[in-house]
Amino acid sequence: MKISIVIVTHNRIPALCELLESIAKQSMKPFEVIIVNDAGEKVDIVQRLYSDLPIKVLHLDENVKHVKARNIGVKEASGDVIMLCDDDDFFTPCHMERMAKALETADFVYSDAEIVSFDEKEDTRIPKNRHLFAYSFDLKEMRKFSTYVPSGSMYKRLLHSEIGYFDPDVHNYWDWDFFLRAAEQFTVKRVPAASVIYAFSQQGDNQSSDLGGKRQYYLDVLSEKHQLGKLPTKNFFVLLEEPAMRKREAESNIVWDGKPVVSRLVHERQFH
Repeated sequence: MKISIVIVTHNRIPALCELLESIAKQSMKPFEVIIVNDAGEKVDIVQRLYSDLPIKVLHLDENVKHVKARNIGVKEASGDVIMLCDDDDFFTPCHMERMAKALETADFVYSDAEIVSFDEKEDTRIPKNRHLFAYSFDLKEMRKFSTYVPSGSMYKRLLHSEIGYFDPDVHNYWDWDFFLRAAEQFTVKRVPAASVIYAFSQQGDNQSSDLGGKRQYYLDVLSEKHQLGKLPTKNFFVLLEEPAMRKREAESNIVWDGKPVVSRLVHERQFH
């Protein structure tokens, strides 16, 4: 199994280095790490700091936004398995191995996560609070609210030749759309371990906290595409407290020790 990791980044070098640190510490090594720099500041430093990882940087001259940038990265991948990552998330040490094992009996696997908000201190993010994000996989329920976390998910690259690429027309719902299309034709499996540490701020540096009209517009586009009916945009954390979501909560293996990831960037800056 050759795993191509695809990361889209834009002006978040300290967080990107934490992600790469967590990849370098995996019990299983990737075949390649493709970093799509979506017209942000230069990221060449990461190739030097993480020279033990097979990193390939694609620098875009124009900011095409995350969905198109992800498609560019995926099309560049030459492994037979793709693992998606957001540049501000990271993984616990056995994540890749556990996911690859699950993929032996599926075409598409995703894991549970811990949603964490951080304070930043000298290029290291210090965890402030953590919230388990683990829900049973039920396709009918997934049409009402998606609990698929794309970061750290793995799938066979051949999916794209059957169902196409990520759809920029649904913008911030590209992952929900991709999940529904994949689940129609392929075997999807949830891995009950919270090995993805998913950065999320209730204050809203994350695009999911933006509840403007644009969000409703994209949700309506998604709904029409999959005949999902009327879906309201609500605050993410408010939604999780609703009875229907509480019913979907599932057991999960908590595997993170709660410690921050100290990257090589921090060591470098301390000694210079």
